Amino acid sequence: MTSRRAHTTSRKPVTFTDFGLPTQLVKALAVAGVTKPFPIQAATLPDALAGRDVLGRGRTGSGKTYAFVLPVLARLAARPAPRRPGRPRALILAPTRELASQIQASIIPLAEALSLRTLTIFGGVSPAGQIAGLRAGVDILVACPGRLADHVAAGRASLDAVEITVLDEADHMADLGFLPVVRRLLDQTPPSGQRMLFSATLDAEVNVLVRRFLTTPATHSVDSSLSPVDTMTHHVLHVRSEDRFPVLADLTAAPGRTLVFTRTKRGAKTLTRRLVAAGVQAVELHGNLAQSARTRNLLAFTDGKAQALVATDIAARGIHVDGVSLVIHADPPVEPKAYLHRSGRTARAGARGTVVTLMTDDQVSEVRDLTRRAGITATTTRLRPGDALLTDIAPGQRSFIEPPAGGSATPAPSGRSATPAPSGRSATSAPSGGRSRRKPSRASGTPAAPLPSAAPSRSGATASTPGRSSGAAAFSSRTRVGARSGRR
Repeated sequence: MTSRRAHTTSRKPVTFTDFGLPTQLVKALAVAGVTKPFPIQAATLPDALAGRDVLGRGRTGSGKTYAFVLPVLARLAARPAPRRPGRPRALILAPTRELASQIQASIIPLAEALSLRTLTIFGGVSPAGQIAGLRAGVDILVACPGRLADHVAAGRASLDAVEITVLDEADHMADLGFLPVVRRLLDQTPPSGQRMLFSATLDAEVNVLVRRFLTTPATHSVDSSLSPVDTMTHHVLHVRSEDRFPVLADLTAAPGRTLVFTRTKRGAKTLTRRLVAAGVQAVELHGNLAQSARTRNLLAFTDGKAQALVATDIAARGIHVDGVSLVIHADPPVEPKAYLHRSGRTARAGARGTVVTLMTDDQVSEVRDLTRRAGITATTTRLRPGDALLTDIAPGQRSFIEPPAGGSATPAPSGRSATPAPSGRSATSAPSGGRSRRKPSRASGTPAAPLPSAAPSRSGATASTPGRSSGAAAFSSRTRVGARSGRR
């Protein structure tokens, strides 16, 4: 039975030392620049450190990772035990490879301070390194369900020694269809162990896990991903079909990190190629990429070598990248939940952020219904490329690089067509507001091998003629808000 206790942040100053965390752990947090707990951490740490089962609900970016990482590390450090091959003492399950990697990155410096060993396991890469790590023994295992189930089935890993189990982004686990394998894995952990479940929402399927695997959990609801954020500004830009790409190119060429969402994997790939041909340093993230490419592209975006990351919903779920100032719904999502999950990649941890939805004439009623059901108030503006509002939304000088030799001309966000320069190189039109043109470099984050500069859309338009694309088909094969999306 669930103990329903909604906790709020204490009014008095709270530090990590107040919770009784090990001194080495507090010092390692300070080195990482983490000195004051977020609300979800302050709410859950007392119960988690006491060994209680915990059910934590908070939006993406609310600080859930440290809310479970810190008690896991502190409790294992308080009871040292020899490492045994293939038998971790703590298990953290995450829905995506990217999230598992980011959890691991948060744990490593803290675990090293406590002489604890961690290992990450996920698919899409050779299992050899994972097998070697399991054989060497590990204290904390961060894993995606599918690959971990493979190791367990092959006898390379056993969960019978797990003292603490964490499910992160449980609602995303449900969305991705992982709950059956998650249940099988949890059934193999000792029922007497501590279990913590963190989720942005508590859907019906998540509640099944809570009832089955958590014993009288302390429930801490700080906020929900379905709650609008006060520090987030929403814009709906009503554009002509042929103006969608020039407007998008203008926004993504502004300083800062921009995350662009498309409906399909093909749409993400096509849009990324068009942006690269336009001179925007863009990378893609979707299910058709090999893990090495996903890791490389996400790193380029995180490090600032790429201005824009073009992603599908599922591929981007759980991505924790600080400093995303702008989220663009190039294809409006189907459901309000997806809108809020996407938008939650900006305005994280109290920072401000901007969300833009591109809307064409045939999407007006659907987008209005979407924002109403999402519970957000958006400013709707009909505009053309070069409108001053674009600079207000994404301030700063626009920066384009020249496409590779033989590439297409950079589309002019001002609506003027660019004229190809001699010898096959492209000329960048310089619209009002100040745009700069830079030569490509290896540090730019663009692909090492030149991408096709004239990536055709379904309408037959190429990157060199953005003003001639036939509207919605330019990004994804289906972009009506009510259309059924394909697999990501």
